[in-house]
Amino acid sequence: MKAIVYESFSAPPQLTTVPDPTPDNSGVVIQVMATGVCRSDWHGWVGHDPDIHLPHVPGHEFSGVVTAVGKQVGKWKIGDRVTVPFVAGCGHCPECHSGHHQVCDHQFQPGFTHWGSFAEYVSIHQADINLVALPESLDFTTAASLGCRFVTSFHAVVDQAKTSAGQWVAVHGCGGVGLSAIMIANAIGANVIAIDIADDKLELARKLGAVATVNASKVPDVVEAVMDISRGGAHVSLDALGHPATCFNSISNLRKRGKHVQVGLMLGEHSTPAIPMSKVIAHELEILGSHGMQAHRYDAMFAMMAAGKLAPEQLIGRTISLEQSIEVLMNMDKFEGAGVTVVTAF
Repeated sequence: MKAIVYESFSAPPQLTTVPDPTPDNSGVVIQVMATGVCRSDWHGWVGHDPDIHLPHVPGHEFSGVVTAVGKQVGKWKIGDRVTVPFVAGCGHCPECHSGHHQVCDHQFQPGFTHWGSFAEYVSIHQADINLVALPESLDFTTAASLGCRFVTSFHAVVDQAKTSAGQWVAVHGCGGVGLSAIMIANAIGANVIAIDIADDKLELARKLGAVATVNASKVPDVVEAVMDISRGGAHVSLDALGHPATCFNSISNLRKRGKHVQVGLMLGEHSTPAIPMSKVIAHELEILGSHGMQAHRYDAMFAMMAAGKLAPEQLIGRTISLEQSIEVLMNMDKFEGAGVTVVTAF
């Protein structure tokens, strides 16, 4: 099969031919019909993820068709249209038994712990608990765009923050994660403030439901701006970028007893950011993480999509070929363009 492979960290990946995968007894092989290009892939490429062993095939946001099934798989058959959470569970640990597959003790992550979806085919373990059937109305490109960004934001806004109608929600960073969070929080009825340094991304944020925007490169104090707009601070604030500055601002712009959710990855030199702990204590703030979403929670998201409350296809910025993904991957740290980029030509 054709695949994008890198032999060393930060070295240019290559489009090459590698052996086709085969399913293990509990797994399946999926023909990749579409795969997103995500900043998490960039983090892996530069060497921020210790689980990656070289040579490596990146890619973790994908949808496709089942082409081979292990003999112990009971729920899936060849031809099924599916997607997969970027964190897949083992099915046997205490976290999986409690329904929290996204923090499985022995998690499987295509594109990180194993070869991923920048390829024609990808192998997935423990298929019966980790695959998600796609509604017939959902096309492969949109399904892939849900990837880690949209579902992680759904988990962050709905499950972790428990956002409710009328609350003020600040979203720091308007890339794929942030724009997803804005759409989801708006659908719930929250008042969303979008923060970024690019006017085109802030314009798209308004189209997706943000009631106010803050250009962090043009205001003297982001925290003060959010506090003023929300008349006292955000009830919920998300760092959707993953940077010490956005993390600090997200916590600092909360009102008393507010919730900060860290969605953007904090890796490498950014892994230990400074936070205003005195304010966390005095204002009884909550600091939460969001790491993917379990396969069994997709139904709630799909229901909102079917009802017209969520339209993730609006987040798709452009579609590209597998070969073009090399340049896009290498430049993910430049934050060029708005919306999600999806590989659709293999």
